[in-house]
Amino acid sequence: MTKILLKGGNVLDPALGSLFPRHDVLIEKDRIIDVSATPLDVPGARVIDVAGKTVMPGLIDCHVHVLASLANLGLNALQPGSLTSIRALPIVEAMLNRGFTSVRDAGGADWGLAQAIAIGLVPGPRIFPSGKALSQTGGHGDFRPRSDVLEPCSCAFRAGAIARVADGVDAVRLAAREELQKGATQIKIMASGGVASPTDPIGNTQYSEDEIRAIVAEAEAAQTYVMAHAYTGRAISRAVRCGVRTIEHGNLVDADAARVMREHGAFVVPTLVTYDSLARDGARLGLPPDSVAKIESVRQAGRDSLRIYAEHGVQMGFGSDLLGEMHQDQSTEFLIRAEILGNLETIRSATSIAAAILQREGELGTVRAGALADLIVVDGNPLQDITLLTGQGEHLSLVMQSGHIHRSR
Repeated sequence: MTKILLKGGNVLDPALGSLFPRHDVLIEKDRIIDVSATPLDVPGARVIDVAGKTVMPGLIDCHVHVLASLANLGLNALQPGSLTSIRALPIVEAMLNRGFTSVRDAGGADWGLAQAIAIGLVPGPRIFPSGKALSQTGGHGDFRPRSDVLEPCSCAFRAGAIARVADGVDAVRLAAREELQKGATQIKIMASGGVASPTDPIGNTQYSEDEIRAIVAEAEAAQTYVMAHAYTGRAISRAVRCGVRTIEHGNLVDADAARVMREHGAFVVPTLVTYDSLARDGARLGLPPDSVAKIESVRQAGRDSLRIYAEHGVQMGFGSDLLGEMHQDQSTEFLIRAEILGNLETIRSATSIAAAILQREGELGTVRAGALADLIVVDGNPLQDITLLTGQGEHLSLVMQSGHIHRSR
């Protein structure tokens, strides 16, 4: 059967902020072919009654690490590649169960895993992989401990490593080209210090401007873009002026940096739930003490940053950035954002804005004719009750990806 008719649901258009009552949605193969206020009669179609429920776009998480089955990323990188991949399978299936039909992996996932999902070998969200993130020596992707001798970094080839180390303009050009050749849909760089890595204070800037511009040039030549891990206003402004399109985390932004982002049309992907989860469980799950100590310096600032971005008109995508057992907290990000931004803007971050970040407007993040049939059916109205999008998918009657019903009640 190639046609499915969702009958009589209330269709949510996040971009418009409107809920259209009692509409029919017709799907054929992997596409939506009609959204109608007039009841449709389609002989041969499978009819699913969704009256009283909300039909909305599948959710999009713009910052995940699906291969991070351990909270300690240094240890994660030491796992055998086969074990790393197998441990990712329940992680990606759980994401799909929560209604996330697409994710952008910010370091680790490769073309192979994305293909396994795309061709139906394993259930999971559509993956937009970054391959290995690019890090300078001593940067956020360099998990070697301090030592008097630096052994060669194994991060370029281990499956469980989220990053690779490359230094110098020529080397980063080659690294970017290699990740693109291997199937990366965008390039991720580390442009400041971070929480999880052992030797780089958060306030550090990373990569020279010449190196960042070289990476951006390679991405643009391949008709894609660069996303950058960056915390401070200084690191954010520097990266955006060099051509970076999306800032990841961005907790320590200031008004000047937000203005630079707005002027350049850059997006930000805050990842607030990860700091709550790390503060609660990080030490128990193996996060090194130096990393645990960094969490509070960015946790509250992340919440404050949402107001700064909103005041300056910077578009915010949805991100979770969770590791290990903490992946189960993915949807809690909705609660944190909604307290500050409201339900609609929070939903937009995981639908229409996220689709713009992925450069897939009109195909993802919307319920309209011609879009991919990535849909969820919610037991109620998430504009009124954001908790309907939280948990492990308990409030979702149906999850559909590319016209295929993954789960249905």
